Amino acid sequence: MSKNIEKFPKAKTLSARHELEHLKTEIEHIHLSELFAQNPQRFEQLSVKMQQLCFDFSKHRLNNKVLHSLINFANEQKLPEWIERLFSNESVNYTEDRAAMHWALRLPKETKDHPDLAKKIHAQLDRMYQLVQKIHDGQYRGSTGEVIRDVVNIGVGGSDLGPLMVTHALSDYKVPTQQKLNVHFVSTMDGSQLSDLLHQFRPETTLFIISSKSFGTIDTLSNAQTARCWLEKSLGKSTAVLKCHFVGVSTKPKKMLEWGICPENQFLLWDWVGGRYSLWSCIGLPIALTIGVYGFKQLLAGAHYVDQHFQTVPFEQNVPVLMALLGIWNNNFLNMQTHAVLPYDGRLKYFAAYLQQLEMESNGKSISRENEKVDELTCPIVWGEVGPNAQHAFYQLLHQGTHAVSCDFIAPVERYNANQFTYAENAEALISQHHLALSNCLAQSRLLAFGNQALDQHELENLPVYKQYTGNQPSSTLLIDELSPYSLGMLIALYEHKVFVQSVLWNINPFDQWGVEKGKEIANQLLPILSGSETDISKLDASTQGLIRILLGR
Repeated sequence: MSKNIEKFPKAKTLSARHELEHLKTEIEHIHLSELFAQNPQRFEQLSVKMQQLCFDFSKHRLNNKVLHSLINFANEQKLPEWIERLFSNESVNYTEDRAAMHWALRLPKETKDHPDLAKKIHAQLDRMYQLVQKIHDGQYRGSTGEVIRDVVNIGVGGSDLGPLMVTHALSDYKVPTQQKLNVHFVSTMDGSQLSDLLHQFRPETTLFIISSKSFGTIDTLSNAQTARCWLEKSLGKSTAVLKCHFVGVSTKPKKMLEWGICPENQFLLWDWVGGRYSLWSCIGLPIALTIGVYGFKQLLAGAHYVDQHFQTVPFEQNVPVLMALLGIWNNNFLNMQTHAVLPYDGRLKYFAAYLQQLEMESNGKSISRENEKVDELTCPIVWGEVGPNAQHAFYQLLHQGTHAVSCDFIAPVERYNANQFTYAENAEALISQHHLALSNCLAQSRLLAFGNQALDQHELENLPVYKQYTGNQPSSTLLIDELSPYSLGMLIALYEHKVFVQSVLWNINPFDQWGVEKGKEIANQLLPILSGSETDISKLDASTQGLIRILLGR
């Protein structure tokens, strides 16, 4: 099947949807504190333990009847069939006539499912592993024979956010190398990030990774060209310089070759890998360089475990399905259009930014699979920050503002192992700080949920109204045993599948991003005007004309 997927009949108004509308009128007037009082077993019934992760959704404004109806709604929207379609080679991305097989990137090498596909994927991964090992062993050298000490990943969007997020999150797992190796990231098209780095590096010991699915993204190629000029100015123009100092990751080998990247330094992607789903592929080269081959394989293994969980576990215990259903309930029935991601671990600094792209680029759509305007709200606004920093920034709004916001709290149970050499001298103090972070994580979700009920009741008697809290703000808590390559792989895959489930229930395609593409096209139309090769601005709107005159000093 290919484009026929857009012709599947739109689900009619079904009984589960009507039931949810009815339950909404019941539940919207019940406070979370009442829901807990009504059911002493609420946590046990509304939490799921899966391997290294516990998912607690008991602080959401729903009861068992609502949950049952949400699951019925998912079944009526044919979610089981859609999950089967996703884990196939069917063109679920119907606007681009492509499959969406990012799940295949984490298939085990000797899998019995899709063995030919796995063979192709692991052929590229094995080549990447070989390069990683050569660099780690000091066997890969620059054009002058010196060992590579700095690797710069040049990419944007999924080619930047995913690798950046993971390498920062797994900094504790950085592997020792023959020579100290540092991995850096450049994404901004204005050149500011690259300029800062080039002042610090030596061309002889620097390797650049150009990551671009299309190998046509202007942001990435402009940075790559600047890096090339920097190298050639110092080392001269030669094929040896390009061969030793540039690696490419793309679906376009011909374009990489034309740019100057030799075939042995090219790593291939496939059209069925969306950029925001690509960190599991050779786009993850910076990750593998940081945490090593074994660590990267563990990242894939954690995600693969969630793939299996998603396909086989009943919806009542299926974590990505439950995450998606909670979002549907909050967004479409309780009228909550913003969602905050709040990790209580500084290593997850970039996790909210990563999820912003994953969720809003995927489900920020208003056209259904039948090319009609959707008749309900789709993706909420996703935002967030590391929890301790967020407490001093926007928690005031969460606790006492006028907006209804759902939240995800994320924290590791264990941190700062005293047996690790890195932490041995300060383990006791650092573990105390970790407990401080955990106590704040639990306290904030408690106060958001229960409001004044979480306060000392004697204190409440004389508390002025401006110091009181309404509560009733829903949240999930995801506790992972420890933040490791395996558990992070699990966590990312959970959100990937959550996004897919919600796309099914909203009847939209989560795998294209036409809104992103058009802005780039318009920018290309304006560039000749700003560079002076065109002068006619009469067809532009008055605002753009006025701004161009200022920029050109007219």
